[in-house]
Amino acid sequence: MTRLNRHRAVALLALAGLFLSVYLFLYAKGFYGSLACGAGGGCDLVQGSRWAEFLGFPVAGWGVGWYLAVFVVSLISVQVRTANAGWVNKALLCLSIGGVGFTIYLTALEIFVIRAICRWCVGSALLTIAIFLLVLPEAWSVRKQTTNTLRNAD
Repeated sequence: MTRLNRHRAVALLALAGLFLSVYLFLYAKGFYGSLACGAGGGCDLVQGSRWAEFLGFPVAGWGVGWYLAVFVVSLISVQVRTANAGWVNKALLCLSIGGVGFTIYLTALEIFVIRAICRWCVGSALLTIAIFLLVLPEAWSVRKQTTNTLRNAD
């Protein structure tokens, strides 16, 4: 898969994650009463826990911001003028690493602290991991660019 196609896929996954996060954010802000989660009630338990906020803001709101940032940067990365800009690859790589790290933290809270699983959160985690895996090949080009920049500076 080419870099351009990977970044297009990242944009689509980020858009799906954005919709998912907006849905959970609207629930967190009280715009509707219950989540469509199916049997078990794990979603309501997770979303109603004290861990549903991070630094005083709903986790889903952080998700909205993260997915929006990934979406915008990935759209920038598929434009002809910015397709080879090094900052775009670095930004996507940093965003995806941060997303995976936060996802691991939140999933650990669900499993070990809250002891409930939210299906929407699992969906978001899978989207985040897929984005990371699509961006991961860029790590080599970022590393190569950084190494060449350091060599040229000497």
